[in-house]
Amino acid sequence: MEIKIGVRSVHREIIVETELSADEVEQELRNSLAADRGVFSVTDVKGRRVIVPVSALGFVEIGGDESRPVGFGGTL
Repeated sequence: MEIKIGVRSVHREIIVETELSADEVEQELRNSLAADRGVFSVTDVKGRRVIVPVSALGFVEIGGDESRPVGFGGTL
């Protein structure tokens, strides 16, 4: 699952590949937003943790759970 995190006043997105489902990511985000002075935290597939204060979040884009095929499609 790919997650794109936009941080206020930062021109580049943070892109995280995680093993969490879309529902799990959304629940983590909801919990973070509900907490006073909360932080949004997610761990990537390599075990690295990304932590962003919710006050700095611009957006969080959650990708689909389905895997995309690799290679060239189509017929000749």
